[in-house]
Amino acid sequence: MYVSALAIGYAGRWAPVCLLLVAATLYLFRSIYAEVVGALPLNGGAYNALLNTTSKYRASIAACLTILSYMATAVISSNEAMHYLHSMWNGLPVIAATIGLLAFFMVLTIVGITESSKVAVGIFVFHLMSMALLFVVGVYALTSIGTEILWLNLSTPEPAGFGSALFFGFAAAMLGISGFESSANFVEEQAEGVFPKTLRNMWIAVTLLNPGMAMLALSLVPVVAVREQFQNDLLSHMGFVAGGNWLSWLVGIDAVLVLSGATLTSYVGVTGLVKRMALDRCLPSFMLKENHRGSPHRIIVLFFLLSVSVLLITQGELKSLAAVYTLSFLSVMALFAIGNLLLKIKRTQLPRPSRASYLTVLIAMIAVGIAIMGNARLNQRYLIVFLEYLVPTMLVVTVMLTRVQILELVVFFLDEARRKVKREKLEAIEGNDRRSAAWWGIATRRINQFDKRVHDLLDQIRSQRIVFFTRGDHLPNLNKVIQYIKDNEHTERVKFVTLYRNESDIPVKLAEHIRFLDEAYPEIDIEHVTVEGDFSPARVAALAKEWNIPANLMFIGSPTGESLKHRLEEFGGVRLII
Repeated sequence: MYVSALAIGYAGRWAPVCLLLVAATLYLFRSIYAEVVGALPLNGGAYNALLNTTSKYRASIAACLTILSYMATAVISSNEAMHYLHSMWNGLPVIAATIGLLAFFMVLTIVGITESSKVAVGIFVFHLMSMALLFVVGVYALTSIGTEILWLNLSTPEPAGFGSALFFGFAAAMLGISGFESSANFVEEQAEGVFPKTLRNMWIAVTLLNPGMAMLALSLVPVVAVREQFQNDLLSHMGFVAGGNWLSWLVGIDAVLVLSGATLTSYVGVTGLVKRMALDRCLPSFMLKENHRGSPHRIIVLFFLLSVSVLLITQGELKSLAAVYTLSFLSVMALFAIGNLLLKIKRTQLPRPSRASYLTVLIAMIAVGIAIMGNARLNQRYLIVFLEYLVPTMLVVTVMLTRVQILELVVFFLDEARRKVKREKLEAIEGNDRRSAAWWGIATRRINQFDKRVHDLLDQIRSQRIVFFTRGDHLPNLNKVIQYIKDNEHTERVKFVTLYRNESDIPVKLAEHIRFLDEAYPEIDIEHVTVEGDFSPARVAALAKEWNIPANLMFIGSPTGESLKHRLEEFGGVRLII
Protein backbone atom coordinates (compact mmCIF):
# COMPACT_ATOMS: atom_id res chain seq x y z
CA MET A 1 0.00 0.00 0.00
CA TYR A 2 2.92 2.38 0.48
CA VAL A 3 6.14 0.56 -0.42
CA SER A 4 5.88 1.18 -4.17
CA ALA A 5 5.72 4.93 -3.60
CA LEU A 6 8.72 4.81 -1.26
CA ALA A 7 10.79 2.68 -3.64
CA ILE A 8 9.97 4.91 -6.62
CA GLY A 9 10.68 7.99 -4.52
CA TYR A 10 14.24 6.86 -3.86
CA ALA A 11 15.06 4.63 -6.84
CA GLY A 12 12.89 5.99 -9.65
CA ARG A 13 12.95 3.62 -12.64
CA TRP A 14 14.98 1.08 -10.67
CA ALA A 15 12.20 0.56 -8.09
CA PRO A 16 11.03 -2.83 -9.52
CA VAL A 17 14.63 -4.09 -9.40
CA CYS A 18 14.95 -2.98 -5.77
CA LEU A 19 11.72 -4.75 -4.90
CA LEU A 20 12.92 -7.94 -6.61
CA LEU A 21 16.12 -7.76 -4.54
CA VAL A 22 13.91 -7.48 -1.45
CA ALA A 23 11.99 -10.58 -2.57
CA ALA A 24 15.33 -12.41 -2.96
CA THR A 25 16.30 -11.41 0.58
CA LEU A 26 12.97 -12.65 1.85
CA TYR A 27 13.57 -15.97 0.10
CA LEU A 28 16.73 -16.40 2.18
CA PHE A 29 14.85 -15.63 5.38
CA ARG A 30 12.27 -18.30 4.60
CA SER A 31 14.74 -21.06 5.44
CA ILE A 32 16.20 -19.10 8.38
CA TYR A 33 12.80 -18.67 10.03
CA ALA A 34 11.72 -22.21 9.15
CA GLU A 35 14.76 -23.72 10.90
CA VAL A 36 14.45 -21.65 14.09
CA VAL A 37 10.70 -21.99 14.45
CA GLY A 38 10.83 -25.66 13.45
CA ALA A 39 13.31 -26.28 16.27
CA LEU A 40 11.64 -23.89 18.78
CA PRO A 41 7.95 -23.75 17.82
CA LEU A 42 7.07 -21.20 20.51
CA ASN A 43 5.52 -17.74 20.32
CA GLY A 44 7.83 -14.76 20.71
CA GLY A 45 9.77 -14.59 17.45
CA ALA A 46 13.33 -13.31 17.83
CA TYR A 47 12.86 -12.92 21.60
CA ASN A 48 12.06 -16.61 21.96
CA ALA A 49 14.89 -17.64 19.62
CA LEU A 50 17.49 -15.74 21.64
CA LEU A 51 15.94 -16.61 25.02
CA ASN A 52 16.52 -20.30 24.29
CA THR A 53 20.01 -19.89 22.87
CA THR A 54 21.68 -17.07 24.81
CA SER A 55 21.17 -14.78 27.82
CA LYS A 56 17.90 -13.20 28.84
CA TYR A 57 19.36 -9.69 28.44
CA ARG A 58 20.29 -10.29 24.80
CA ALA A 59 16.86 -11.75 24.16
CA SER A 60 15.33 -8.65 25.74
CA ILE A 61 17.09 -6.44 23.18
CA ALA A 62 15.23 -8.31 20.43
CA ALA A 63 11.98 -7.95 22.40
CA CYS A 64 12.43 -4.19 22.80
CA LEU A 65 13.06 -3.82 19.07
CA THR A 66 9.97 -5.92 18.38
CA ILE A 67 7.87 -3.68 20.64
CA LEU A 68 9.17 -0.63 18.78
CA SER A 69 8.37 -2.37 15.49
CA TYR A 70 4.79 -3.02 16.63
CA MET A 71 4.50 0.60 17.68
CA ALA A 72 5.72 1.87 14.32
CA THR A 73 3.43 -0.65 12.58
CA ALA A 74 0.40 0.72 14.40
CA VAL A 75 1.30 4.32 13.62
CA ILE A 76 2.25 3.95 9.97
CA SER A 77 -0.66 1.60 9.19
CA SER A 78 -3.33 3.75 10.85
CA ASN A 79 -1.84 6.93 9.37
CA GLU A 80 -1.71 5.47 5.85
CA ALA A 81 -5.27 4.16 6.27
CA MET A 82 -6.42 7.69 7.04
CA HIS A 83 -4.45 9.08 4.09
CA TYR A 84 -6.32 6.70 1.79
CA LEU A 85 -9.60 7.69 3.45
CA HIS A 86 -8.59 11.33 2.93
CA SER A 87 -8.27 10.63 -0.80
CA MET A 88 -11.98 9.76 -0.73
CA TRP A 89 -13.00 12.50 1.72
CA ASN A 90 -10.84 15.59 1.37
CA GLY A 91 -12.14 17.22 4.54
CA LEU A 92 -10.75 14.51 6.82
CA PRO A 93 -8.11 15.77 9.33
CA VAL A 94 -5.51 13.01 8.90
CA ILE A 95 -3.59 13.34 12.21
CA ALA A 96 -6.72 13.59 14.34
CA ALA A 97 -8.33 10.71 12.46
CA THR A 98 -5.20 8.59 12.97
CA ILE A 99 -5.35 9.19 16.72
CA GLY A 100 -9.05 8.32 16.61
CA LEU A 101 -8.34 5.04 14.79
CA LEU A 102 -5.60 4.13 17.29
CA ALA A 103 -8.00 4.94 20.15
CA PHE A 104 -10.75 2.84 18.53
CA PHE A 105 -8.56 -0.26 18.40
CA MET A 106 -7.30 0.45 21.93
CA VAL A 107 -10.90 0.27 23.16
CA LEU A 108 -11.57 -2.88 21.10
CA THR A 109 -8.61 -4.73 22.60
CA ILE A 110 -9.40 -3.54 26.13
CA VAL A 111 -12.94 -4.93 25.90
CA GLY A 112 -11.49 -8.22 24.68
CA ILE A 113 -12.15 -8.13 20.95
CA THR A 114 -9.05 -9.37 19.13
CA GLU A 115 -8.59 -10.91 15.70
CA SER A 116 -11.11 -13.07 13.89
CA SER A 117 -9.67 -15.59 11.44
CA LYS A 118 -12.81 -15.35 9.30
CA VAL A 119 -12.60 -11.55 9.11
CA ALA A 120 -8.86 -11.78 8.36
CA VAL A 121 -9.46 -14.24 5.53
CA GLY A 122 -12.23 -12.02 4.18
CA ILE A 123 -9.98 -8.95 4.19
CA PHE A 124 -7.17 -10.96 2.59
CA VAL A 125 -9.36 -12.28 -0.23
CA PHE A 126 -10.83 -8.82 -0.83
CA HIS A 127 -7.31 -7.38 -0.90
CA LEU A 128 -6.06 -9.90 -3.48
CA MET A 129 -9.15 -9.31 -5.63
CA SER A 130 -8.67 -5.54 -5.41
CA MET A 131 -4.99 -5.77 -6.34
CA ALA A 132 -5.72 -8.17 -9.20
CA LEU A 133 -8.47 -5.88 -10.50
CA LEU A 134 -6.20 -2.84 -10.25
CA PHE A 135 -3.48 -4.66 -12.17
CA VAL A 136 -5.81 -5.97 -14.90
CA VAL A 137 -7.60 -2.62 -15.37
CA GLY A 138 -4.25 -0.81 -15.28
CA VAL A 139 -2.72 -3.00 -17.97
CA TYR A 140 -5.89 -2.66 -20.07
CA ALA A 141 -5.78 1.12 -19.65
CA LEU A 142 -2.31 1.16 -21.20
CA THR A 143 -3.85 0.02 -24.48
CA SER A 144 -5.71 3.34 -24.70
CA ILE A 145 -3.44 5.85 -22.95
CA GLY A 146 -0.26 4.34 -24.38
CA THR A 147 3.15 3.70 -22.85
CA GLU A 148 4.57 7.25 -23.12
CA ILE A 149 4.69 7.71 -19.34
CA LEU A 150 6.47 4.36 -18.90
CA TRP A 151 9.16 5.17 -21.48
CA LEU A 152 9.54 8.68 -20.03
CA ASN A 153 10.10 7.24 -16.55
CA LEU A 154 12.45 4.52 -17.80
CA SER A 155 14.52 7.03 -19.79
CA THR A 156 14.87 9.48 -16.87
CA PRO A 157 18.22 8.86 -15.14
CA GLU A 158 18.55 9.17 -11.37
CA PRO A 159 20.40 12.34 -10.32
CA ALA A 160 22.66 10.49 -7.86
CA GLY A 161 23.41 7.63 -10.26
CA PHE A 162 22.58 3.94 -10.50
CA GLY A 163 24.49 2.80 -7.39
CA SER A 164 22.91 5.34 -5.08
CA ALA A 165 19.43 4.69 -6.47
CA LEU A 166 19.80 0.93 -5.98
CA PHE A 167 21.26 1.29 -2.47
CA PHE A 168 18.67 3.69 -1.08
CA GLY A 169 15.84 2.16 -3.09
CA PHE A 170 16.63 -1.27 -1.70
CA ALA A 171 16.83 0.12 1.84
CA ALA A 172 13.46 1.84 1.54
CA ALA A 173 11.86 -1.10 -0.28
CA MET A 174 12.65 -3.44 2.62
CA LEU A 175 9.56 -1.97 4.22
CA GLY A 176 7.67 -4.13 1.74
CA ILE A 177 8.42 -7.28 3.75
CA SER A 178 7.46 -5.83 7.10
CA GLY A 179 5.07 -8.18 8.81
CA PHE A 180 6.99 -11.24 7.62
CA GLU A 181 8.64 -11.43 11.04
CA SER A 182 5.26 -11.35 12.81
CA SER A 183 4.18 -14.85 11.80
CA ALA A 184 6.70 -16.34 14.25
CA ASN A 185 4.89 -14.57 17.09
CA PHE A 186 1.80 -16.78 16.91
CA VAL A 187 3.25 -20.11 15.74
CA GLU A 188 1.72 -21.95 18.74
CA GLU A 189 -1.74 -21.15 17.34
CA GLN A 190 -0.82 -22.80 14.02
CA ALA A 191 -1.17 -26.49 13.25
CA GLU A 192 1.98 -28.50 12.65
CA GLY A 193 3.48 -27.79 9.23
CA VAL A 194 1.50 -24.58 8.67
CA PHE A 195 4.29 -22.12 9.52
CA PRO A 196 6.50 -22.94 6.48
CA LYS A 197 3.42 -22.48 4.29
CA THR A 198 2.81 -18.99 5.69
CA LEU A 199 6.43 -18.11 4.84
CA ARG A 200 6.00 -19.47 1.32
CA ASN A 201 2.71 -17.67 0.72
CA MET A 202 4.05 -14.33 1.99
CA TRP A 203 7.11 -14.67 -0.22
CA ILE A 204 4.97 -15.39 -3.29
CA ALA A 205 2.73 -12.41 -2.55
CA VAL A 206 5.70 -10.07 -2.04
CA THR A 207 7.47 -11.33 -5.17
CA LEU A 208 4.44 -10.84 -7.41
CA LEU A 209 2.63 -7.84 -5.96
CA ASN A 210 5.36 -5.37 -5.04
CA PRO A 211 7.47 -5.33 -8.23
CA GLY A 212 4.29 -5.67 -10.32
CA MET A 213 2.63 -2.65 -8.66
CA ALA A 214 5.83 -0.62 -8.95
CA MET A 215 6.03 -1.39 -12.68
CA LEU A 216 2.36 -0.48 -13.13
CA ALA A 217 2.92 2.75 -11.22
CA LEU A 218 5.80 3.65 -13.53
CA SER A 219 3.45 3.03 -16.46
CA LEU A 220 0.64 5.25 -15.16
CA VAL A 221 2.19 8.02 -13.05
CA PRO A 222 5.27 10.20 -13.71
CA VAL A 223 8.04 9.69 -11.16
CA VAL A 224 7.98 13.41 -10.29
CA ALA A 225 4.28 13.18 -9.44
CA VAL A 226 4.88 10.11 -7.25
CA ARG A 227 7.58 11.94 -5.29
CA GLU A 228 5.73 15.22 -4.89
CA GLN A 229 2.00 14.37 -4.75
CA PHE A 230 1.18 10.70 -4.23
CA GLN A 231 3.57 9.35 -1.60
CA ASN A 232 0.71 8.45 0.76
CA ASP A 233 -2.03 7.17 -1.57
CA LEU A 234 -0.29 6.09 -4.78
CA LEU A 235 -2.37 2.97 -5.42
CA SER A 236 -5.62 4.88 -5.04
CA HIS A 237 -4.41 7.44 -7.61
CA MET A 238 -3.35 4.61 -9.93
CA GLY A 239 -6.90 3.27 -9.67
CA PHE A 240 -8.26 6.67 -10.63
CA VAL A 241 -5.94 6.95 -13.66
CA ALA A 242 -6.67 3.40 -14.82
CA GLY A 243 -10.39 3.06 -14.16
CA GLY A 244 -11.80 6.24 -12.70
CA ASN A 245 -13.44 7.05 -9.37
CA TRP A 246 -14.96 3.61 -8.79
CA LEU A 247 -11.58 1.84 -8.86
CA SER A 248 -9.96 4.58 -6.82
CA TRP A 249 -12.64 4.16 -4.15
CA LEU A 250 -12.33 0.37 -4.25
CA VAL A 251 -8.56 0.53 -3.70
CA GLY A 252 -9.06 3.16 -1.00
CA ILE A 253 -11.56 0.99 0.88
CA ASP A 254 -9.23 -2.00 0.53
CA ALA A 255 -6.35 0.06 1.92
CA VAL A 256 -8.40 1.23 4.92
CA LEU A 257 -9.42 -2.36 5.72
CA VAL A 258 -5.96 -3.90 5.29
CA LEU A 259 -4.11 -1.17 7.15
CA SER A 260 -6.69 -1.10 9.94
CA GLY A 261 -6.22 -4.84 10.30
CA ALA A 262 -2.47 -4.26 10.63
CA THR A 263 -3.16 -1.75 13.41
CA LEU A 264 -5.24 -4.30 15.32
CA THR A 265 -2.53 -6.91 14.78
CA SER A 266 -0.03 -4.55 16.41
CA TYR A 267 -2.17 -4.26 19.53
CA VAL A 268 -2.66 -8.02 19.77
CA GLY A 269 1.01 -8.80 19.07
CA VAL A 270 2.49 -6.31 21.50
CA THR A 271 0.08 -7.38 24.25
CA GLY A 272 1.23 -10.99 24.02
CA LEU A 273 4.92 -10.07 23.86
CA VAL A 274 4.85 -7.65 26.81
CA LYS A 275 2.88 -10.18 28.89
CA ARG A 276 5.53 -12.81 28.13
CA MET A 277 8.33 -10.39 29.10
CA ALA A 278 6.56 -9.47 32.34
CA LEU A 279 6.12 -13.16 33.18
CA ASP A 280 9.82 -13.67 32.45
CA ARG A 281 10.47 -10.78 34.89
CA CYS A 282 12.03 -8.58 32.19
CA LEU A 283 9.32 -5.92 32.65
CA PRO A 284 7.42 -4.81 35.78
CA SER A 285 4.73 -7.23 36.95
CA PHE A 286 2.15 -4.43 37.39
CA MET A 287 1.70 -4.56 33.60
CA LEU A 288 0.06 -7.99 34.02
CA LYS A 289 -2.96 -6.47 35.77
CA GLU A 290 -6.13 -7.51 33.89
CA ASN A 291 -9.62 -6.06 33.78
CA HIS A 292 -12.79 -8.07 34.33
CA ARG A 293 -12.71 -9.15 30.66
CA GLY A 294 -9.23 -10.62 31.04
CA SER A 295 -7.46 -7.92 29.00
CA PRO A 296 -4.16 -6.40 30.24
CA HIS A 297 -5.46 -2.84 29.89
CA ARG A 298 -2.31 -1.18 31.26
CA ILE A 299 -0.21 -2.59 28.42
CA ILE A 300 -2.80 -1.55 25.84
CA VAL A 301 -3.20 2.04 27.13
CA LEU A 302 0.57 2.53 27.41
CA PHE A 303 1.03 1.24 23.86
CA PHE A 304 -1.62 3.70 22.61
CA LEU A 305 0.06 6.66 24.34
CA LEU A 306 3.49 5.76 22.98
CA SER A 307 2.09 5.29 19.46
CA VAL A 308 0.41 8.69 19.56
CA SER A 309 3.66 10.29 20.73
CA VAL A 310 5.51 8.78 17.71
CA LEU A 311 2.80 10.11 15.41
CA LEU A 312 3.01 13.63 16.85
CA ILE A 313 6.82 13.73 16.82
CA THR A 314 6.99 12.70 13.14
CA GLN A 315 3.82 14.65 12.21
CA GLY A 316 2.67 11.63 10.24
CA GLU A 317 5.36 12.07 7.56
CA LEU A 318 5.57 8.75 5.68
CA LYS A 319 9.33 8.74 5.11
CA SER A 320 10.01 9.52 8.77
CA LEU A 321 7.62 6.88 10.05
CA ALA A 322 9.01 4.40 7.54
CA ALA A 323 12.53 5.04 8.85
CA VAL A 324 11.56 4.24 12.45
CA TYR A 325 9.52 1.25 11.31
CA THR A 326 12.12 -0.21 8.97
CA LEU A 327 15.01 0.20 11.41
CA SER A 328 12.97 -1.61 14.05
CA PHE A 329 11.83 -4.62 12.10
CA LEU A 330 15.11 -4.99 10.17
CA SER A 331 16.96 -5.11 13.49
CA VAL A 332 14.54 -7.82 14.63
CA MET A 333 15.22 -9.83 11.46
CA ALA A 334 18.98 -9.42 11.90
CA LEU A 335 18.70 -10.69 15.48
CA PHE A 336 16.60 -13.61 14.24
CA ALA A 337 19.43 -14.54 11.87
CA ILE A 338 21.86 -14.34 14.80
CA GLY A 339 19.48 -16.60 16.73
CA ASN A 340 19.68 -19.07 13.85
CA LEU A 341 23.48 -19.13 14.08
CA LEU A 342 23.36 -19.61 17.87
CA LEU A 343 20.88 -22.43 17.38
CA LYS A 344 23.29 -24.16 15.00
CA ILE A 345 26.17 -23.78 17.47
CA LYS A 346 24.49 -24.33 20.86
CA ARG A 347 21.52 -26.58 20.02
CA THR A 348 23.04 -28.92 17.45
CA GLN A 349 21.08 -31.95 18.70
CA LEU A 350 17.72 -30.20 18.73
CA PRO A 351 15.56 -31.75 15.98
CA ARG A 352 14.31 -29.45 13.23
CA PRO A 353 12.46 -30.15 9.98
CA SER A 354 14.75 -27.99 7.84
CA ARG A 355 18.09 -26.22 8.00
CA ALA A 356 19.42 -23.03 6.44
CA SER A 357 23.02 -23.14 5.26
CA TYR A 358 25.64 -20.89 6.83
CA LEU A 359 26.03 -19.12 3.49
CA THR A 360 22.29 -18.38 3.37
CA VAL A 361 22.37 -16.87 6.85
CA LEU A 362 25.49 -14.84 6.06
CA ILE A 363 24.08 -13.35 2.82
CA ALA A 364 20.77 -12.57 4.54
CA MET A 365 22.56 -10.78 7.39
CA ILE A 366 24.64 -8.75 4.91
CA ALA A 367 21.48 -7.75 3.01
CA VAL A 368 19.72 -6.67 6.19
CA GLY A 369 22.84 -4.81 7.34
CA ILE A 370 22.93 -2.87 4.05
CA ALA A 371 19.25 -1.99 4.46
CA ILE A 372 19.79 -0.81 8.05
CA MET A 373 22.70 1.42 6.97
CA GLY A 374 20.68 2.82 4.09
CA ASN A 375 17.69 3.69 6.27
CA ALA A 376 19.92 5.24 8.93
CA ARG A 377 21.49 7.49 6.28
CA LEU A 378 18.18 8.35 4.64
CA ASN A 379 16.65 9.75 7.82
CA GLN A 380 19.45 10.64 10.18
CA ARG A 381 17.37 13.02 12.28
CA TYR A 382 14.72 10.35 12.77
CA LEU A 383 17.39 7.91 13.84
CA ILE A 384 17.30 9.98 17.04
CA VAL A 385 13.55 9.33 17.33
CA PHE A 386 14.23 5.61 16.98
CA LEU A 387 16.83 5.76 19.76
CA GLU A 388 14.64 7.99 21.97
CA TYR A 389 12.17 5.12 22.25
CA LEU A 390 14.58 2.18 22.17
CA VAL A 391 16.97 3.46 24.86
CA PRO A 392 14.33 4.12 27.58
CA THR A 393 12.74 0.73 26.90
CA MET A 394 16.12 -0.96 27.20
CA LEU A 395 16.78 1.05 30.37
CA VAL A 396 13.60 -0.31 31.98
CA VAL A 397 14.58 -3.87 31.01
CA THR A 398 18.14 -3.32 32.32
CA VAL A 399 16.81 -2.08 35.66
CA MET A 400 14.48 -5.09 35.90
CA LEU A 401 17.26 -7.57 35.11
CA THR A 402 19.75 -5.92 37.51
CA ARG A 403 17.30 -4.89 40.23
CA VAL A 404 18.80 -7.26 42.79
CA GLN A 405 22.23 -5.69 42.32
CA ILE A 406 20.67 -2.21 42.46
CA LEU A 407 18.82 -3.06 45.69
CA GLU A 408 21.98 -4.55 47.18
CA LEU A 409 23.75 -1.28 46.36
CA VAL A 410 20.92 0.60 48.12
CA VAL A 411 21.40 -1.65 51.17
CA PHE A 412 25.13 -0.84 51.17
CA PHE A 413 24.45 2.91 51.19
CA LEU A 414 21.79 2.47 53.88
CA ASP A 415 24.33 0.65 56.07
CA GLU A 416 26.81 3.46 55.54
CA ALA A 417 24.13 6.04 56.35
CA ARG A 418 23.10 4.09 59.47
CA ARG A 419 26.68 4.07 60.76
CA LYS A 420 27.05 7.79 60.13
CA VAL A 421 23.74 8.59 61.84
CA LYS A 422 24.63 6.39 64.84
CA ARG A 423 27.93 8.20 65.17
CA GLU A 424 26.26 11.62 65.02
CA LYS A 425 23.64 10.54 67.57
CA LEU A 426 26.31 9.39 70.05
CA GLU A 427 28.17 12.66 69.65
CA ALA A 428 24.92 14.61 70.28
CA ILE A 429 24.20 12.56 73.42
CA GLU A 430 27.76 13.06 74.70
CA GLY A 431 27.42 16.80 74.02
CA ASN A 432 24.08 16.84 75.87
CA ASP A 433 22.38 18.13 72.70
CA ARG A 434 18.96 16.56 73.19
CA ARG A 435 17.40 18.21 70.17
CA SER A 436 20.03 16.84 67.80
CA ALA A 437 19.97 13.46 69.49
CA ALA A 438 16.18 13.27 68.98
CA TRP A 439 16.55 14.30 65.33
CA TRP A 440 19.21 11.63 64.71
CA GLY A 441 16.99 9.10 66.48
CA ILE A 442 14.14 9.87 64.03
CA ALA A 443 16.58 9.56 61.12
CA THR A 444 17.68 6.14 62.42
CA ARG A 445 14.08 4.89 62.54
CA ARG A 446 13.41 6.15 59.01
CA ILE A 447 16.55 4.41 57.70
CA ASN A 448 15.61 1.18 59.48
CA GLN A 449 12.08 1.30 58.04
CA PHE A 450 13.36 1.88 54.52
CA ASP A 451 16.01 -0.81 54.98
CA LYS A 452 13.31 -3.29 56.02
CA ARG A 453 11.27 -2.48 52.92
CA VAL A 454 14.30 -3.02 50.70
CA HIS A 455 15.12 -6.34 52.36
CA ASP A 456 11.48 -7.45 52.09
CA LEU A 457 11.54 -6.61 48.38
CA LEU A 458 14.81 -8.52 47.94
CA ASP A 459 13.36 -11.54 49.74
CA GLN A 460 10.25 -11.37 47.56
CA ILE A 461 12.30 -11.27 44.35
CA ARG A 462 14.67 -14.04 45.43
CA SER A 463 11.93 -16.31 46.76
CA GLN A 464 10.78 -17.28 43.26
CA ARG A 465 11.64 -20.95 42.72
CA ILE A 466 13.21 -22.18 39.49
CA VAL A 467 12.74 -25.75 38.28
CA PHE A 468 15.12 -27.77 36.12
CA PHE A 469 14.02 -31.16 34.84
CA THR A 470 17.01 -33.49 34.61
CA ARG A 471 17.36 -37.04 33.30
CA GLY A 472 21.09 -37.37 33.92
CA ASP A 473 23.69 -36.83 36.64
CA HIS A 474 26.50 -35.27 34.58
CA LEU A 475 28.01 -32.79 37.04
CA PRO A 476 29.34 -30.25 34.48
CA ASN A 477 25.85 -29.96 32.95
CA LEU A 478 24.25 -29.55 36.37
CA ASN A 479 26.78 -26.84 37.13
CA LYS A 480 25.94 -25.08 33.85
CA VAL A 481 22.32 -24.98 34.99
CA ILE A 482 23.27 -23.19 38.22
CA GLN A 483 25.58 -20.81 36.36
CA TYR A 484 22.82 -19.91 33.88
CA ILE A 485 20.33 -19.31 36.69
CA LYS A 486 22.84 -17.15 38.60
CA ASP A 487 23.49 -15.05 35.50
CA ASN A 488 19.90 -14.70 34.26
CA GLU A 489 17.41 -15.23 37.09
CA HIS A 490 16.88 -13.54 40.45
CA THR A 491 16.40 -16.44 42.80
CA GLU A 492 17.86 -18.21 45.83
CA ARG A 493 15.84 -21.39 45.30
CA VAL A 494 16.48 -24.01 42.61
CA LYS A 495 14.64 -27.31 42.40
CA PHE A 496 16.10 -30.18 40.37
CA VAL A 497 13.30 -32.54 39.37
CA THR A 498 13.63 -36.10 38.09
CA LEU A 499 10.60 -37.88 36.64
CA TYR A 500 10.79 -41.68 36.68
CA ARG A 501 8.77 -44.80 35.97
CA ASN A 502 10.96 -47.13 37.99
CA GLU A 503 13.32 -46.12 40.77
CA SER A 504 16.12 -47.69 38.78
CA ASP A 505 15.63 -44.88 36.22
CA ILE A 506 16.96 -42.31 38.72
CA PRO A 507 20.67 -41.64 38.00
CA VAL A 508 22.87 -43.12 40.72
CA LYS A 509 25.04 -40.08 41.43
CA LEU A 510 22.42 -37.38 40.93
CA ALA A 511 21.54 -36.86 44.61
CA GLU A 512 25.24 -36.79 45.54
CA HIS A 513 26.08 -34.23 42.86
CA ILE A 514 23.18 -31.98 43.83
CA ARG A 515 24.34 -32.05 47.47
CA PHE A 516 27.80 -31.03 46.24
CA LEU A 517 26.32 -28.10 44.27
CA ASP A 518 24.30 -27.07 47.31
CA GLU A 519 27.54 -26.81 49.28
CA ALA A 520 29.41 -25.14 46.41
CA TYR A 521 26.72 -22.41 46.09
CA PRO A 522 25.78 -21.53 49.68
CA GLU A 523 23.79 -18.49 48.53
CA ILE A 524 21.36 -20.74 46.63
CA ASP A 525 19.04 -23.27 48.24
CA ILE A 526 19.30 -26.30 45.92
CA GLU A 527 16.99 -29.26 46.38
CA HIS A 528 16.32 -32.48 44.53
CA VAL A 529 12.83 -33.92 44.02
CA THR A 530 11.87 -37.20 42.38
CA VAL A 531 8.37 -37.54 40.94
CA GLU A 532 6.86 -40.73 39.61
CA GLY A 533 5.57 -40.40 36.06
CA ASP A 534 6.58 -39.51 32.51
CA PHE A 535 7.84 -36.15 31.35
CA SER A 536 4.74 -34.90 29.55
CA PRO A 537 2.88 -31.60 29.08
CA ALA A 538 0.13 -32.73 31.45
CA ARG A 539 2.63 -33.66 34.16
CA VAL A 540 4.52 -30.37 33.78
CA ALA A 541 1.27 -28.37 33.93
CA ALA A 542 0.21 -30.27 37.06
CA LEU A 543 3.54 -29.62 38.79
CA ALA A 544 3.45 -25.94 37.79
CA LYS A 545 0.02 -25.62 39.39
CA GLU A 546 0.97 -27.63 42.49
CA TRP A 547 4.18 -25.68 43.13
CA ASN A 548 2.81 -22.32 41.89
CA ILE A 549 5.69 -21.93 39.44
CA PRO A 550 4.93 -20.62 35.93
CA ALA A 551 6.03 -22.90 33.08
CA ASN A 552 8.37 -20.23 31.68
CA LEU A 553 10.43 -20.57 34.89
CA MET A 554 10.81 -24.31 34.34
CA PHE A 555 13.88 -25.33 32.33
CA ILE A 556 15.16 -28.37 30.46
CA GLY A 557 18.29 -29.30 28.57
CA SER A 558 18.31 -29.35 24.79
CA PRO A 559 16.45 -32.53 23.76
CA THR A 560 17.32 -34.86 20.92
CA GLY A 561 14.78 -36.33 18.55
CA GLU A 562 14.43 -39.51 20.61
CA SER A 563 14.43 -38.00 24.11
CA LEU A 564 11.36 -35.76 23.73
CA LYS A 565 8.16 -37.59 22.83
CA HIS A 566 6.02 -34.43 22.72
CA ARG A 567 6.31 -31.20 20.73
CA LEU A 568 8.19 -28.50 22.61
CA GLU A 569 5.38 -25.96 22.26
CA GLU A 570 3.01 -28.31 24.13
CA PHE A 571 4.89 -27.66 27.40
CA GLY A 572 3.51 -24.13 27.79
CA GLY A 573 6.76 -22.16 27.58
CA VAL A 574 9.33 -24.46 29.24
CA ARG A 575 12.75 -23.06 28.31
CA LEU A 576 15.95 -24.62 26.98
CA ILE A 577 19.04 -23.44 28.85
CA ILE A 578 21.84 -25.95 28.14
